[in-house]
Amino acid sequence: MASNSSNRLVNPSAREAMDKFKMEAASEVGVNLKNGYNGDLTSRQAGSVGGQMVKKMIESYENGMK
Repeated sequence: MASNSSNRLVNPSAREAMDKFKMEAASEVGVNLKNGYNGDLTSRQAGSVGGQMVKKMIESYENGMK
């Protein structure tokens, strides 16, 4: 199935949960995200938010396996 956007969520109602998750991860690594446009972040800041999100997802998966 082709898509115009690689970051489109299958379930649109999941957008709110993902945004909350992203804000929590950003807060944990000390990056101040705002609602809407965040294109003024440095690559380092954006990467640290993404990395924290992945870390939390892996931890959640591992805890679910126990």
